[in-house]
Amino acid sequence: MYIKVRPCTLTCMESEEMSVADARRLFADVLNDAAVRGRITYITNRGRRVAAIVPVPVAESAEPAQGEHS
Repeated sequence: MYIKVRPCTLTCMESEEMSVADARRLFADVLNDAAVRGRITYITNRGRRVAAIVPVPVAESAEPAQGEHS
């Protein structure tokens, strides 16, 4: 299993990387880590980041404000 844990950022959110296969196998744990621990998990395919599972507040802050939708 390939997991690369990175140190805490300014907001003390942890992040890690894991392969698509590992993420599929550990999906419930990855979701729990995002919801409870605030962990960001980058999903990789052949070593390249292709997606991320992030806590809801992180995703919501990345979305445009409600009045900015076209």
